[in-house]
Amino acid sequence: MLCTAQFVDVLDVNAVLVALPVIGRDLGLSGGGLQWVVTAYVLVFAGFLLLAGRLADMVGRRRVFAAGLGLFTLASLACGLAPSPITLVSARAVQGLGAALTAPAALAMIVDAFPAGASRERAVAAWTAVAAVGGATGLVVGGVIAGGPGWRWIFLINVPVGLAALGLTPRLLTESRATTDRPRGLDLPGACAATGGLGLLVLALAQAQQDGPLAPITLVALAGSVLLLAALLVRERAAADPLVAPVLMATRPLIGALVVAAVLTATTSGGGVLATLFLQGALALSPAGAALHLLPLSLSVVAGSAIASRLPSAPRPTIVAGLALVAAGSAVAAASQTATGIIVWAILAGLGLGTASVAATTLGVSAVADDHRATAAGLLSTAAQVGTALGVATLLVFADRRLGFVVAAALAVALAVIVASAQGRTRSPRERQAA
Repeated sequence: MLCTAQFVDVLDVNAVLVALPVIGRDLGLSGGGLQWVVTAYVLVFAGFLLLAGRLADMVGRRRVFAAGLGLFTLASLACGLAPSPITLVSARAVQGLGAALTAPAALAMIVDAFPAGASRERAVAAWTAVAAVGGATGLVVGGVIAGGPGWRWIFLINVPVGLAALGLTPRLLTESRATTDRPRGLDLPGACAATGGLGLLVLALAQAQQDGPLAPITLVALAGSVLLLAALLVRERAAADPLVAPVLMATRPLIGALVVAAVLTATTSGGGVLATLFLQGALALSPAGAALHLLPLSLSVVAGSAIASRLPSAPRPTIVAGLALVAAGSAVAAASQTATGIIVWAILAGLGLGTASVAATTLGVSAVADDHRATAAGLLSTAAQVGTALGVATLLVFADRRLGFVVAAALAVALAVIVASAQGRTRSPRERQAA
């Protein structure tokens, strides 16, 4: 059930992308206004993940998960019935908040439910695989639904799933929270700085795509993001109960997993949008036709996740291999002018996304103590959402589709080299003792 909730959360990020032209025609939206149907969801989702993870650790993971699930379900109904653009965009923002509440609490409960070792690694692999498949499947599902029953069913289909999950929550899930020697408070100033800083960063990236990187609103949002995130660093050093514990930011495996999560979603989500625009634009395919061409992406993510969950416990080589596959697929897409090239990209990038995502999540969550798992999960989800926004905004800045895929390939290669170099470094006795 937790995996199903995560699947729907992530699926809604990409499902709307393919349906944007149809939504624009029905509601009279175009240009910058149409982009906010996607941006409102991603902005709130990314901005509130850290606060949601910390809140789940403090007040109870099942409680926060149920609240987020209920909010997401109600917002989905409002999206499906939205009579106007402002109603749809507002409901999408609330939907993003619900998704932010469920994601870190779900991963923390999964980790709590299994003892350390192979069973936990398989459970985390399954959850991560579902998240990766949700993102890849969103492009396919969005196209099929938009070309069939209509774009409103992209949201309405969430309602029965959400209601069923809410009914099963008290029967299937056990409440858990962080166990500390003293009660810990919620660092509200830190939470506001983190939420505002990440939200403004996503806004700056979205506006850079729409109005240009030097537009006033882009520069103001970027400056505000830098100031708030800098304030967060200062605040977290002095706070008695910091939002992000200093031990997490000193945990190298977690930091590495965060970077990998961001790069994976940046290259594959951005690449997915480039592929969608090429199929529907240059090749004049319908949304359903474009969705069928992207179906190998979803299937390959499933295959890659299954492979990663059965590999020996060596996440770093798996991450390197996954990034190499993403780079290879992006290179093929950059060199091709046909639908066949997009299909090859979908297969290679899907395999890479599935294998590397499972390995990165296992590496990051396993590196932290029980009390910080929901917070670490929130950090990983935040990195993935910020990576999605960064990838979509950055790659779409390039007018040439080929150049966008070249940038994606270069980014994946660079990170693969860094990870490969890091894994070969010998740790000192003090580092081994700390580990």
